[in-house]
Amino acid sequence: MRTSIATVSLSGPLTEKLTAAARAGFDGVEIFENDLLASPLTPEEIRARCADLGLSIDLYQPMRDLEAVPAEEFARGLRRARHKFELTRRLGADTVLVCSSVSPLAVDDDALAAEQLSGLADAAAEYGVRIAYEALAWGRHVNTYDHAWRIVEAAGHPALGTCLDSFHILSRGSDPKGIEDIPGEKIFFLQLADAPLLAMDVLQWSRHYRCFPGQGGFDVAGLVRHVLHTGYSGPLSLEVFNDVFRQAEAGPTAVDARRSLLLLQETVGAAALPEPVVPTGIAFAELVTPDTEPVAALLTALGFTRTARHRGKPVDLWQQGEARILVNTGPAVRRAGAGLAAIGLESPDPAGAARRAEALLAPVLPRRRAVGDAQLDAVAAPDGTELFFCATDRPGHPDWRADFEPTGHGPAATAATAATAAIGVRRIDHLALTQPWHQFDEAALFHRSVLGLRAQESVDVADPYGLLRSRAVTNDDDTVRIALTVGAAPTDDTVRAQHIALATDDVVAAARRFRAAGGRPLPVPGNYYDDLAARFDLPDEELDTYRELGILYDRDAHGVFRHCYTHTVGRVFFELLQRDGGYRGYGAQNAPVRLAAQHTARHLTGG
Repeated sequence: MRTSIATVSLSGPLTEKLTAAARAGFDGVEIFENDLLASPLTPEEIRARCADLGLSIDLYQPMRDLEAVPAEEFARGLRRARHKFELTRRLGADTVLVCSSVSPLAVDDDALAAEQLSGLADAAAEYGVRIAYEALAWGRHVNTYDHAWRIVEAAGHPALGTCLDSFHILSRGSDPKGIEDIPGEKIFFLQLADAPLLAMDVLQWSRHYRCFPGQGGFDVAGLVRHVLHTGYSGPLSLEVFNDVFRQAEAGPTAVDARRSLLLLQETVGAAALPEPVVPTGIAFAELVTPDTEPVAALLTALGFTRTARHRGKPVDLWQQGEARILVNTGPAVRRAGAGLAAIGLESPDPAGAARRAEALLAPVLPRRRAVGDAQLDAVAAPDGTELFFCATDRPGHPDWRADFEPTGHGPAATAATAATAAIGVRRIDHLALTQPWHQFDEAALFHRSVLGLRAQESVDVADPYGLLRSRAVTNDDDTVRIALTVGAAPTDDTVRAQHIALATDDVVAAARRFRAAGGRPLPVPGNYYDDLAARFDLPDEELDTYRELGILYDRDAHGVFRHCYTHTVGRVFFELLQRDGGYRGYGAQNAPVRLAAQHTARHLTGG
């Protein structure tokens, strides 16, 4: 199906919006009136620009307050409409959006509304233009799609049809199944938007919180299935009012928008994409740092060993159990210090994963590869993190570890090693990636659509400087867990920090070993443990141990979670954690304490 996007969904001047839409692969655009009024280009020049970009102009919008009004008001509206119909013709478009009236002059009279809309359609037809009548969710008298259709049906004019808008329909809780009663040829246009489920005034909800399909809580795909069942053959068009999108760069937003429509088309069976290849584990996490000493000291205290070095690049492999950390001393952001730059994802089909990513507008990144280096494809997540598709130790697939030469310091298979394995790190439990403030929803959709991960519910966490919003994405067996976070204070280093969570079978022993090796745990205020004693009936000895080691505690219906944190190096810190009994969360209850402690530690050290 053809795809389109309303210019109001993107930031910047009209020419930038058109260029972004074309580069993202859209077939057409809806020209929003304010964008045209603010443009120095004439309608003919806008039409030519769109043609040069390969874009059709599918709709001009909006017009409103034209129906079910007193005769003199209608006469004024008809005069205004004729000007807009002529403008639409000059743009080369053939459809104008007319929204249901919100005017206090409008009356509750369907017969009058049908009569006046028919008169408007007569005028529109003189210019070769059609009218798509849309029920605004806050319309004065017409605010549901079925009511709008009854008026269109009563008017019976060939140049008058309806426009269906998923937000206006789903925000009011209307049943979209009734859409199937509308003939497809009378659905002149379909506008799509998702939104988080909020309890608020529907107008403000619409104007500020719409998002792209798949990023909110509406069943947009279900609505589209009903529309397609009618035989509708027009474009799938996005109309999204969102404060974040209006401030973000138009190019990436347009790509995010197009990706959402590709996923939507796949969901409803209107497009065939390469099958999702869900990752089965975390092969490695790669840190980039200008100074290896503090990172090496921290990894050593955590029990990691530098086991190998890349043959041709300044990259070391540190390992403990199945947890692998690459330390890259190549280019890094000097002011920020160490940062998490890449993640290796175990994939049952790396080539298939790359094909899926490219089909969803995440092209494989160019890489400098020496002769003999493993063929390893990577794509960039919205925050710039590189995601590598790996097949570690799998026959018939290149193994990235073959690019590394052993240092001779690998862990020996001794009885002592076996004895300490139970108190050491087993694997990477999860990774926490802080997103740019304007890419949180995009990141969740990316990981869900490109990687096939499941997105969990968003969680708001109190931070000393505002609220953090976090959302985890996982595979079915939780062997891949990635927590996506965005903060209210994007200029703050603590908010922008990333972390690597390491799973152990005995967090108390692991924390003791870390301290004994010279590691610096994150100090936790004593008030936390006083409150912990009130919330949970824990033995005094257990509480004293947690207090001594800075261990935090949580419990859910499935089990118990114990965890502690290291100090931060650059923008990275580590978490040691123990899950017992099937605990499924991430210790969100303790996040405000951790964040406050990190702020305090940073201020005390001046870092």
